Amino acid sequence: QLQLVESGGGLVQPGGSLRLSCAASGFTLDDYAVGWFRQVPGKEREGVVCRSGENKYTYYRESVKGRFTISRDNAKNTVYLHMNSLKAEDTAVYFCAADLPVSNAYCDERARVWGQGTQVTVSS
Repeated sequence: QLQLVESGGGLVQPGGSLRLSCAASGFTLDDYAVGWFRQVPGKEREGVVCRSGENKYTYYRESVKGRFTISRDNAKNTVYLHMNSLKAEDTAVYFCAADLPVSNAYCDERARVWGQGTQVTVSS
Protein backbone atom coordinates (compact mmCIF):
# COMPACT_ATOMS: atom_id res chain seq x y z
CA GLN A 1 0.00 0.00 0.00
CA LEU A 2 1.38 3.38 -1.04
CA GLN A 3 1.13 5.84 1.80
CA LEU A 4 2.32 9.31 2.83
CA VAL A 5 2.01 10.52 6.41
CA GLU A 6 2.59 14.16 7.31
CA SER A 7 3.58 15.46 10.72
CA GLY A 8 5.00 18.58 12.31
CA GLY A 9 2.08 20.96 12.00
CA GLY A 10 0.92 23.13 14.85
CA LEU A 11 0.49 26.64 16.17
CA VAL A 12 3.34 29.09 15.65
CA GLN A 13 3.69 32.84 16.11
CA PRO A 14 4.21 35.15 13.14
CA GLY A 15 7.88 35.20 12.23
CA GLY A 16 8.42 31.72 13.59
CA SER A 17 9.49 28.49 11.92
CA LEU A 18 8.15 25.00 11.46
CA ARG A 19 9.39 21.88 9.73
CA LEU A 20 6.82 19.55 8.24
CA SER A 21 7.70 15.93 7.59
CA CYS A 22 6.21 13.54 5.06
CA ALA A 23 7.15 9.90 5.50
CA ALA A 24 6.51 7.44 2.70
CA SER A 25 5.78 3.73 2.91
CA GLY A 26 5.21 1.16 0.22
CA PHE A 27 7.46 2.93 -2.28
CA THR A 28 10.78 4.76 -2.52
CA LEU A 29 10.15 8.47 -2.37
CA ASP A 30 13.44 9.39 -4.02
CA ASP A 31 12.28 7.78 -7.26
CA TYR A 32 9.53 10.37 -7.69
CA ALA A 33 8.73 14.04 -7.79
CA VAL A 34 7.37 15.30 -4.49
CA GLY A 35 5.38 18.32 -3.53
CA TRP A 36 3.80 20.27 -0.73
CA PHE A 37 0.37 21.81 -1.20
CA ARG A 38 -1.90 23.77 1.12
CA GLN A 39 -5.57 24.51 1.37
CA VAL A 40 -7.69 27.00 3.26
CA PRO A 41 -11.42 26.31 3.76
CA GLY A 42 -13.39 27.70 0.86
CA LYS A 43 -10.37 28.02 -1.41
CA GLU A 44 -8.68 25.74 -3.92
CA ARG A 45 -5.65 23.74 -2.98
CA GLU A 46 -2.44 25.40 -4.15
CA GLY A 47 1.07 24.18 -4.78
CA VAL A 48 3.64 25.57 -2.36
CA VAL A 49 7.00 23.94 -3.05
CA CYS A 50 7.59 20.97 -5.32
CA ARG A 51 10.66 19.12 -6.50
CA SER A 52 11.03 16.86 -9.48
CA GLY A 53 12.61 13.46 -9.53
CA GLU A 54 16.43 13.57 -9.42
CA ASN A 55 15.93 17.06 -7.94
CA LYS A 56 16.29 18.60 -11.39
CA TYR A 57 13.53 21.19 -10.96
CA THR A 58 12.09 23.00 -7.96
CA TYR A 59 8.91 25.03 -8.03
CA TYR A 60 8.26 27.72 -5.42
CA ARG A 61 5.02 29.57 -5.02
CA GLU A 62 5.83 33.27 -5.34
CA SER A 63 4.53 34.10 -1.87
CA VAL A 64 6.89 31.61 -0.17
CA LYS A 65 10.10 32.27 -2.10
CA GLY A 66 12.99 32.97 0.25
CA ARG A 67 11.04 31.58 3.22
CA PHE A 68 10.19 27.92 2.42
CA THR A 69 12.48 25.16 1.21
CA ILE A 70 12.08 21.46 0.49
CA SER A 71 14.52 18.67 1.23
CA ARG A 72 14.69 14.89 1.14
CA ASP A 73 16.19 12.37 3.53
CA ASN A 74 16.48 9.24 1.43
CA ALA A 75 17.63 7.10 4.35
CA LYS A 76 14.36 7.90 6.12
CA ASN A 77 12.26 7.87 2.94
CA THR A 78 11.00 11.27 4.01
CA VAL A 79 10.58 14.72 2.48
CA TYR A 80 10.52 17.91 4.54
CA LEU A 81 9.07 21.37 4.16
CA HIS A 82 11.11 23.96 6.02
CA MET A 83 9.04 27.06 6.72
CA ASN A 84 10.63 30.24 8.05
CA SER A 85 9.36 33.78 8.66
CA LEU A 86 5.83 32.45 8.83
CA LYS A 87 2.93 34.79 8.23
CA ALA A 88 -0.74 34.61 9.15
CA GLU A 89 -1.57 34.00 5.48
CA ASP A 90 0.45 30.77 5.61
CA THR A 91 -2.24 29.28 7.84
CA ALA A 92 -3.68 26.24 6.07
CA VAL A 93 -3.81 22.47 5.98
CA TYR A 94 -0.61 21.30 4.33
CA PHE A 95 -0.52 18.15 2.22
CA CYS A 96 2.37 16.28 0.72
CA ALA A 97 2.12 14.44 -2.57
CA ALA A 98 4.28 12.14 -4.66
CA ASP A 99 4.59 11.24 -8.32
CA LEU A 100 3.33 14.43 -9.90
CA PRO A 101 4.34 16.70 -12.79
CA VAL A 102 6.83 19.36 -11.66
CA SER A 103 8.90 21.97 -13.43
CA ASN A 104 10.42 25.24 -12.36
CA ALA A 105 7.21 26.91 -13.52
CA TYR A 106 4.48 24.67 -12.15
CA CYS A 107 3.50 22.02 -9.64
CA ASP A 108 0.60 19.92 -10.89
CA GLU A 109 -2.02 18.43 -8.55
CA ARG A 110 -2.27 15.22 -10.57
CA ALA A 111 -0.30 13.28 -7.97
CA ARG A 112 -0.56 9.53 -7.59
CA VAL A 113 -0.22 9.54 -3.80
CA TRP A 114 -1.44 12.09 -1.23
CA GLY A 115 -1.01 12.42 2.49
CA GLN A 116 -3.87 13.18 4.88
CA GLY A 117 -2.74 16.71 5.71
CA THR A 118 -1.47 18.54 8.76
CA GLN A 119 -2.76 21.84 10.11
CA VAL A 120 -0.45 24.84 10.33
CA THR A 121 -1.77 27.88 12.18
CA VAL A 122 0.22 31.10 12.33
CA SER A 123 -1.17 33.38 14.98
CA SER A 124 -0.11 35.44 17.96
